[in-house]
Amino acid sequence: MPRIIPFLLLAVSFCGTPVWAYEEMVVSDGGTVFGTVKLEGQVPKPKGYNLTTLPDQIYCGRISDGHGWRLLQPFNVGPAGEFRDVVVYLEDIQKGKSVASTFASPRIEARDCRFMPFTTIVREQENVVVVNMDPVMHDIQAYESSQLGARVLFNVPLPMNQQHPRDLKDRSEAALYHRHLAGEPMKQLVGMSKGRRVFVMQCGFHAYMESWGLAMDNPYYATTDQNGHFEITDIPPGSYKLVVWHPYIGGARAQLITIPPKGRTAVEVKIPAPVGRLYANQMVDHP
Repeated sequence: MPRIIPFLLLAVSFCGTPVWAYEEMVVSDGGTVFGTVKLEGQVPKPKGYNLTTLPDQIYCGRISDGHGWRLLQPFNVGPAGEFRDVVVYLEDIQKGKSVASTFASPRIEARDCRFMPFTTIVREQENVVVVNMDPVMHDIQAYESSQLGARVLFNVPLPMNQQHPRDLKDRSEAALYHRHLAGEPMKQLVGMSKGRRVFVMQCGFHAYMESWGLAMDNPYYATTDQNGHFEITDIPPGSYKLVVWHPYIGGARAQLITIPPKGRTAVEVKIPAPVGRLYANQMVDHP
């Protein structure tokens, strides 16, 4: 049976976290940690954006609540509490498997006026690839964030594919146009300041488009799938801090775990659902 680990809120931010020089080696007796992450309690309300105040109301408004509001739900939670798109990683691990065995330059797509995926992994001095699949223009603004505030990493237009029609003037025609064609991929270098690890990208035209990333300095991480499941393999035997991160749970949660040689350690992580007002534009029952 999986162990239910009481995760503790990390009071410190990622700013000022020690930077370890990671060393690659052959892991012959590595173990595995696996399990699920669940959100306990009521799923927080989404963010709400009035479509009349933002451009491309017709195309981007195809995904709305039907009353003129575009919703952004940062919490991707299944019917049984499966908490998806959550980053799980081992902190301060100094040596182990090859970085190349896990990391690939992340690809973020603008699709139906959303950035997908909502959470991802980035690495210092590596590229992030952003592609516009929509028949409307987007503008990507990326920041690194900490308790000291945000710093701009890049701000570039995200062109749309030239094969998309540019004369959709009829409202019904624009609303029914669903084709997704890849525009020119924009490769942008991630240059985080020392100690900063939180990356966020937004669209300068459409405020409801956002994507979050966490900068990793080792390859021991995973993102929970549709079942809230994660698995991290080839871990050198020892004790480590297992950390769970999502941009809207009020900080990271961490707990010590022990990995035996060639063993499999099962955990079940339960995250209390945040309560109260989480964002300035939180959707209300009767806007």
